[in-house]
Amino acid sequence: MPESTANEAHRPPTSTDQEADHRIVFTPSGLSGAVPPGTTVLDAARLLGVDLDSVCGGRGICGRCQVTPGFGEFPKWSISSSASSLSDRSSVEDAYRGRRPLAAADRLGCAAHVHGDLIVDVPATSQLHRQVVRKEVALGALELDPLITLHYLELAETTCRDGPPLGPASEPEDASPAMTEVLRRALVDQWQIEPAGIDPSALTRLQGAVTAGRCTVGVRGGHVVAIWPGFVDRVLGVAIDIGSTTVAGHLCDLTDGEIVASAGRMNPQIRYGEDLMSRVSYAMLNEGGAAAMTGAIRAALGELIGDLLTEAASTDETVAADRIVDVVAVGNPIMHHLVLGLDPTPLGQAPFPLTTDQPVDTTTAALAIDSPTAAVHVGPCIAGHVGADTVAAILAEELHRHDAVQLLVDVGTNAEIVLGNRRHLLAASSPTGPAFEGAQISSGQRATIGAIERVRIDRDTLEPRYRVIGSDDWYDATDTATGERPATGICGSGIIEAISELFLAGAIDAQGVIVPGGAARSGRVEQDDRTFAYRLTETIRITQADVRAVQLAKAALRAGIDLLLERAEWDVIDEIRLAGAFGAHIDPIHAMVLGLLPDCAPDRVRSVGNAAGAGAIRALLSGRRRAELVDIARSVTKIETATEPRFQELFVAALAFPHASAATPRLASVIDLPTPAEPVAAGRSRRRRRRAGTATTPKTIPDEETR
Repeated sequence: MPESTANEAHRPPTSTDQEADHRIVFTPSGLSGAVPPGTTVLDAARLLGVDLDSVCGGRGICGRCQVTPGFGEFPKWSISSSASSLSDRSSVEDAYRGRRPLAAADRLGCAAHVHGDLIVDVPATSQLHRQVVRKEVALGALELDPLITLHYLELAETTCRDGPPLGPASEPEDASPAMTEVLRRALVDQWQIEPAGIDPSALTRLQGAVTAGRCTVGVRGGHVVAIWPGFVDRVLGVAIDIGSTTVAGHLCDLTDGEIVASAGRMNPQIRYGEDLMSRVSYAMLNEGGAAAMTGAIRAALGELIGDLLTEAASTDETVAADRIVDVVAVGNPIMHHLVLGLDPTPLGQAPFPLTTDQPVDTTTAALAIDSPTAAVHVGPCIAGHVGADTVAAILAEELHRHDAVQLLVDVGTNAEIVLGNRRHLLAASSPTGPAFEGAQISSGQRATIGAIERVRIDRDTLEPRYRVIGSDDWYDATDTATGERPATGICGSGIIEAISELFLAGAIDAQGVIVPGGAARSGRVEQDDRTFAYRLTETIRITQADVRAVQLAKAALRAGIDLLLERAEWDVIDEIRLAGAFGAHIDPIHAMVLGLLPDCAPDRVRSVGNAAGAGAIRALLSGRRRAELVDIARSVTKIETATEPRFQELFVAALAFPHASAATPRLASVIDLPTPAEPVAAGRSRRRRRRAGTATTPKTIPDEETR
């Protein structure tokens, strides 16, 4: 294609007509704005600061700016997005033959022009700063209780003719027996196993096995479920945690419990809504909306399994797709329903009934997952807003086996909360929204390379230091770059620390207001219309709206925790466990300073990584643990925050930093908190009054390496 034609396709509009600008929203970042008619999606992304890659300068050659438009009604953004909102597929796109194929539903951002209000999803593969899916899984001692056993057979040596035939009818004595009968005789003769039947998916491989004269069969519950010609001593399974934002998978050796490979990818349903209720709304307002989301997540699961196989096969030639015989999947109730093709809309309004709270056993073929046929076990849910992922996390952390009162929190767009011990377990879900994942924050982004994840602010000068993902160094805010990468934004853990540090320094008061007096102490506190903002770097600010978004999210989480404590009539939590990607990187002291977590000894707060994924692995490797999931789900008392009047009262009290009424003696023993009754004065930070004879140097939060 001539360069002039390509450049013409990319050139921004220059017309002077009076046609109104169009609103465009990019997901998953949530960045939005108005652009002139005819603007290319790539130019719109650049105008709004969206992370959309391009190497060829918009000539339609590199294919890195591929995007997926979303069509339908999107009440979260008050947008109606239709196919007419984009230009028709152009010759530039038709001629594209780059290394990354252009799917039928996708467009080249440099060649697609905006002609109406529009929703556009930027997939992880089109982002320059791609998502770092950090859902690590921590496993202790594992119990191996295989559901599938392997049996090697020499078919030519079969002599046993006792028992009924496995085929439809017995053959005359002078006729060759059916292949199923040959297999049955071999299992009885060589393994003393009388098979109850053979799965249809295994029949397709039977002929090759009989022809070879030897084979290995996989038997589950008396049924032959898999057949391989020759000798096979290893089969694989996949454990998957289907989160609303990310999907994490682990390829496991079912014979020894080894994790062969781990991988993660963004949940493609994000383009239909960042939070769960937005996706339910999409299903309600758009015909076929639920089916579209089901197709998207099933396709992602097939791709994830492919990623796992590719990673493992690069170092192990025995890894192959036909070795995967079992999949265990867990997720929140809406993910659970969408994966199974069930209507999620009842979960959008009280009393939030589940279609089923029981485990579901099916196959990859039945779910249209692009993978050789394997059994699929979808775990049981507890209630309408507490799903199989929470059950799996309880199994992994064994809350139901301990005497100590423990709090398990998995923070995402919805926070799942479990409180209890072996005598009593309670669970709730709180609508925290996407603020903890960097969304709804002015300079927010997900946890990608270049995102600020750690912040320290001097108590007197308000000068900051920060650390970004991808570097172990701490930088002064005067640094314009972090090594070879500038700070591109701030993620969830970074915004928590920044606001906590500003509160400790007296630049934010207990009500969450950036106080005017901070401007007298530092030029970093700036007037921002009718409020104030804190300039963390030259391009990244913490605004009053940012503080409010975090305040609302943390209050929702804390109110859910407090509601469970009230119901259980417990005053003290012995241990707090933080699960999930956000929980793995949040600093517990900063979290308690903001009141995100209740008072607890800091050394009793720990991250447990992807507990849901760990529970799924345990259920994959052990039949007893898989059955235990059902027992756990039935034993948990569910508290519905959405219909509980007391929740609103607790929410209001939890808005304050750290809390309007709850004491924090354990936190105060390790950090100096501002005195609530003391007003903020310009030129000095607030300090907790000390008794005579104690040290006068305030306690601060050290960097991780010096703790």
